Amino acid sequence: METNNHNDQDSCCIPSEESHSHSHDHHHEKSTNEWLPAILSAILLMVGITIDQFVQLPFFDGWIRLLYYLISYIPVGWPVVKRGIQLIAKGEIFTEFFLMGIATVGAFAIGEYPEGVAVMLFYTIGELLQGAAVKKAKSNIKSLLDLRPDSAIVKRNEKFQKVHPTEVNPGEIIQIKPGEKVPLDGKLITEKSSFNTSALTGESKPQTISSGEMILAGMINRDRLIEVTVTKPFHESSISRILNLVQNASARKAKTENFIRKFARIYTPIVTFLAIGLALLPYFFVQNYVFEDWFYRALVFLVISCPCALVISIPLGYFGGIGAASRNGILFKGSNYLDLMNQLQTIVLDKTGTLTKGIFEVQEVESMQDSKSNWMALAASLESKSNHPVAEAIIKYVKDQKLDIPEPGKQQEIAGHGLKGIVGGHEVLVGNQKLLEKYSIPTGKNHKNETLTCIFVAVDGNYKGYFLISDQLKDDAHETIQHLKDNGIKEIVILSGDKESVTKEIASELQIQKAFGNLLPEQKVEKFKEIKEESSNVIAFVGDGINDAPVLATADIGIAMGGLGSDAAIETADVVIQTDQPSKVVTAIKISKATRKIVWQNIGLAFGVKLLVLALGALGMASMWGAVFADVGVALLAVLNAVRIQKMF
Repeated sequence: METNNHNDQDSCCIPSEESHSHSHDHHHEKSTNEWLPAILSAILLMVGITIDQFVQLPFFDGWIRLLYYLISYIPVGWPVVKRGIQLIAKGEIFTEFFLMGIATVGAFAIGEYPEGVAVMLFYTIGELLQGAAVKKAKSNIKSLLDLRPDSAIVKRNEKFQKVHPTEVNPGEIIQIKPGEKVPLDGKLITEKSSFNTSALTGESKPQTISSGEMILAGMINRDRLIEVTVTKPFHESSISRILNLVQNASARKAKTENFIRKFARIYTPIVTFLAIGLALLPYFFVQNYVFEDWFYRALVFLVISCPCALVISIPLGYFGGIGAASRNGILFKGSNYLDLMNQLQTIVLDKTGTLTKGIFEVQEVESMQDSKSNWMALAASLESKSNHPVAEAIIKYVKDQKLDIPEPGKQQEIAGHGLKGIVGGHEVLVGNQKLLEKYSIPTGKNHKNETLTCIFVAVDGNYKGYFLISDQLKDDAHETIQHLKDNGIKEIVILSGDKESVTKEIASELQIQKAFGNLLPEQKVEKFKEIKEESSNVIAFVGDGINDAPVLATADIGIAMGGLGSDAAIETADVVIQTDQPSKVVTAIKISKATRKIVWQNIGLAFGVKLLVLALGALGMASMWGAVFADVGVALLAVLNAVRIQKMF
């Protein structure tokens, strides 16, 4: 069945910002109005059945009785029949609107007026309840829209004025009061403040951010009046990007979802012709053939055959999974990736910023010749234009030594090696041992077995010394690896640009068997392709840096760590984790498995009950009431089951 058959009530699109801005009273009024036709039909139907069965008024017969039940039918029946006619005009004949219309009109044709009204009434109630269930499943995603403030207080001409966030440009300063939402991404100017980041990350614990550090749109300022330098325009802010990802997620369908949709298009015309056969063919084989009896069985068969439960509840199951994941700070860019995560058996992990904190500290400095102050200041100058955590560690260390850092001149980044530039008339190299080897500068001894990160410095072609820098494992790194193994991941591999010895040390501590270090960005891609060729399994890559983007694009499932991750990694990835917790990968796998389980439960429930009641209907052992349960009842049960995933995580 075509998906647009449900557009009126259960489209998976998130409403526009304008529609979301309507008042609560308006929504409540709209919701009440949706139920009025069903309430009116229900009252009229109950009165009619009471007169038929108990009061038995003499005039309530013939055309008066027909007219009364027609009036009862119109509030719930006409919208469905009208929709069916509109779709037929577009060439879409075999829809549930067509099936319900034919079945209920047919019931009137054979004099089963109350059943005709009842079937349409319960169908409408089922649709309304399904609509409510869909809204519930989407509610946590819709709530993200509330995170986009309508205004920002920007500093212009030494005064603060209120404007729409879209009017604020990068580089301008905005002011945010305690309790207000951050409207745009930027760097904190004020000394520090505490922020509620739960809407972005799923974490309830407040986060303290200090001067110079990034804050993201959607965070809530908790402590004090702060000022922020805006770094990105409104449409590129974190919260806008999240909304775009989630809004577009429903466009990429899982294989199960696509199969059900294709199946419904074939299935619906088949059961329609079977119903026609059920009404007419017994004439040639059955003695005492009564057309009304077999026509009634055919109508029951038609009502039962509606594939509503499948067409509605399966996409909703996946959407519920995407919603549950987003509430936990995990963004799937499509239900196909949610489905693919079930088959995941191999995970390849970046090291720095993924398994380790990416917060480096200089532990030791070794100087070969000159006083440390000379070459350290030159190195810090070159690193001052970089936002890499290692660069920040070196700059912090040099500043702590009370050294003046000169302004850098021209410089270039040599991918996978380090930096080269001019500082105060001197040519300075800062990077790994491979950088110095590239320029044929000897370092005196082999540092490859050193288990801490070495950053070497050369000035004017002469080796000056190195910084010995350490990183720490993230708090949840150990439990992540163990839980990955517990959840069916057979192989875990580390790929890192860091030294082989450092990479092996981390792998050993985490009990990971395979680890490869000293990899340039292109070598990471090559090594990943090798791992992929060796295995027929679905493989995911988890990374955070800009140099991880090519590998993320190569993986079956690219997972970006969004908290510290680069924009390039987040844009390339299929799944974005909004925190810096690798354990969220485990949560994503669990949500994926739970979603698939619920989807297949719904398929089994819908098919099982429908086949049973279809058989009973064909044998004349099921009435319209049984048909109502098989159609609307099962659809509603399936939808409620799909919504259940929201409460599981």
